[in-house]
Amino acid sequence: QVQLVESGGGLVQAGGSLRLSCAASGRALSGYAMGWFRQAPGKERDFVAAEVWSGGSTYSALSVKGRFTISRDTAKNTVYLQMNNLKPEDTAIYYCAARSSGSYYSPGAYHSWGQGTQVTVSS
Repeated sequence: QVQLVESGGGLVQAGGSLRLSCAASGRALSGYAMGWFRQAPGKERDFVAAEVWSGGSTYSALSVKGRFTISRDTAKNTVYLQMNNLKPEDTAIYYCAARSSGSYYSPGAYHSWGQGTQVTVSS
């Protein structure tokens, strides 16, 4: 199993940017498709973005397309989520996860999760 730790969350004003990091240990991330999800209070965990492999195909939720970018640094065994033009509705706990099989968009397809990092966007 791979262990994941997110960081980089915080409080930012609308229109601002943040970069989330997801550091992995235990196994190389190059063997996994990686995803980012988010969960707002009282809501389900929603898909944000996924990358099949380093430099390969990526998928993004319509709500973040053109604003968020997923990438990874295999040398650092870290996945990133660059978030630009943040909006108050982006406020949530953000989680990274390693995919085992199944739809990239479904939380059930991912077997390893980090503890999450809080992102709060003020208006």
